Amino acid sequence: MIDLNELTKKVFIVAELSANHNGSKKVAIETIKAAKIAGADAIKLQTYTADTITIKSKKKDFIINSGSIWDGDYYYNLYKNAHTPWDWHKELFNVAREEGLICFSSPFDFTAVDFLEELDNPIYKIASFEITDIPLIKYISSKGKPIIISTGIANIDDINLAIKTIRSQGDCDIAVLKCTSSYPAPINEANLLMINDIKKRFNVIPGLSDHTLGIVSPIVATCMGAKIIEKHFILDKSLGGPDASFSLDRKQFKNMVQAIRDAEKSIGAIDYTLTENQLKGKDFSRSLYVIKDIKKGEVLTDKNIKSIRPGFGLHPKYYEEVIGKKVNKNLERGMPLKINFIEFK
Repeated sequence: MIDLNELTKKVFIVAELSANHNGSKKVAIETIKAAKIAGADAIKLQTYTADTITIKSKKKDFIINSGSIWDGDYYYNLYKNAHTPWDWHKELFNVAREEGLICFSSPFDFTAVDFLEELDNPIYKIASFEITDIPLIKYISSKGKPIIISTGIANIDDINLAIKTIRSQGDCDIAVLKCTSSYPAPINEANLLMINDIKKRFNVIPGLSDHTLGIVSPIVATCMGAKIIEKHFILDKSLGGPDASFSLDRKQFKNMVQAIRDAEKSIGAIDYTLTENQLKGKDFSRSLYVIKDIKKGEVLTDKNIKSIRPGFGLHPKYYEEVIGKKVNKNLERGMPLKINFIEFK
């Protein structure tokens, strides 16, 4: 059993295959291998057919008209063209495992869950538009596997109900990904400040399922505390397909992975102690120096000592304390002032 908390000690980067195989199993396999090379930790599939996700109907309700890149098409046609054939799944899971990737999927009905159980699917993803399908969520939860949820179309009540449903079925790891269900999503609607709130409010592992263009949002999300980043991945955008426009190609995905890893390093930890490099930097700090020759027995004044760089002299916090005190030896201009040069009697 996968421990999602252990898996997300570093950011868990998921390459979403979705429809980016464009109907070719060979392309799907090549995409999985390319995702590994690009630095992904996992590949995610979608398990449905047109008939398990909608019905074939010419009625107005079944024409897409939501301001998306798919407007004008029928739901049935979109999903018929975009689905990943079920008879590919076993081979795709095996290829991913051979490449050292975790492979998991989003099921869209009960039969998909049963099918994925036969393949020992290790994690279940609840897609954005399925967050309100409580019977499906309940059935997925009954399998006792870690669950990742995208919030896409969900309000706070939807999220609460989904999490409550999962927890009613037992104790399993839950991750909730901030998601904007627009394709592509405007970057000004990413609202990445919600990531930390999701963690605190729902006591879950937070993350981002990103549909914005480019890699800015995943990097910012990492700095906001996201522990899972999911992004659509395509071999080459020239392949086209339903999801190509908001997917990252190999070079872009690799750049994103590197940027996320660098962002993780830059976050570091809460630690006010100084590193070796920072300690070396103390050389450039201010300290008290002799700026005019001083003879033994003379008094320190603002004319013969000063707070300047470098930092090898007495700490500047002692400036007012030593002004007016006599020195016990001859001091030359450019010498760092030391506490043992001063008479305090």
